[in-house]
Amino acid sequence: MKKYVCDVCGWVYDPAVGVPEAGIPAGTPFEDLPDDFECPLCSVGKDEFSPIDD
Repeated sequence: MKKYVCDVCGWVYDPAVGVPEAGIPAGTPFEDLPDDFECPLCSVGKDEFSPIDD
C-alpha cells in the first residue's frame, strides 16, 4: 500500500500503521479513509495529500 504525504506540513500517512488516535486502524489504504479525514498535525483535508513514490 502506498504512503501519502501532507503537502502542507509533511506528515506521512502510512497505511501499515494507520492513525490509531483518530480511529483509523492499521491496514487502511489512503483511498479508504473517510472523506472528512484531516491531517492530524495541520488539519487539512485528503485533497492536500500526495502519493509517495517508492
